[in-house]
Amino acid sequence: MHIIPAIDLIEGKAVRLTQGDYSQKKEYNARPLEVAQQFEDAGLTRLHLVDLDGAKEKRVINWKVLELITSKTSLHVDFGGGVQSDEDLRIVFECGAKQVTGGSIAVKQPDVMERWLSQQGAEKIILGADAKNEKIAVSGWEEATEVWVYDFVERWTENGIRYVISTDVAKDGLLEGPSFELYRNLQDQFPKLNIIASGGVSSMADLETLADMNLFGVIVGKAIYEGRVTLKELRKFME
Repeated sequence: MHIIPAIDLIEGKAVRLTQGDYSQKKEYNARPLEVAQQFEDAGLTRLHLVDLDGAKEKRVINWKVLELITSKTSLHVDFGGGVQSDEDLRIVFECGAKQVTGGSIAVKQPDVMERWLSQQGAEKIILGADAKNEKIAVSGWEEATEVWVYDFVERWTENGIRYVISTDVAKDGLLEGPSFELYRNLQDQFPKLNIIASGGVSSMADLETLADMNLFGVIVGKAIYEGRVTLKELRKFME
């Protein structure tokens, strides 16, 4: 299971929100590159980079931070937040992202998402299936839908998606443990998908439980920043 640390960006700084609430923002580092380099030094190879300004504005904003991280580290960066147009997609890939996560666009402009999948290939496009009470949430989680998460994932699996990041919005940033049931259900229903869990990780025990499910990866954010999970522990876990 890949351990994928997260850096969320607002105004070019590394921050964390609680349950996607922009009013519950905590800044951790004004220099995200330093954070990324610490992850790389600890032996981590991937990074989940989220443009929270972009998610709100519906266009990519923090592309300079992406470009800086990809030029100064060898991390495999997947980028999400505000990728809403062909131009956004071009910018993100030109700035060095290896994969792009599409969540809102998969709900609101499925024809665009289908075209990206066709043009870029399934290795480059990740489906963002973020859910609140098992219903899809979009636009930086500010909009709830009536779309059942399992129906949503099934539809996109039929369209060729191979990677899915699923965040349980109700768990995100609370350090109360992930939504194990959600990930068990997804893994049971879609055993061939590369499923990446996100939200709620609070301890190494949480990571061990997720690893036992044979998930492709797990995104860890606040637990690292708050010292609940150390980079030393993660290095040992990956050995």
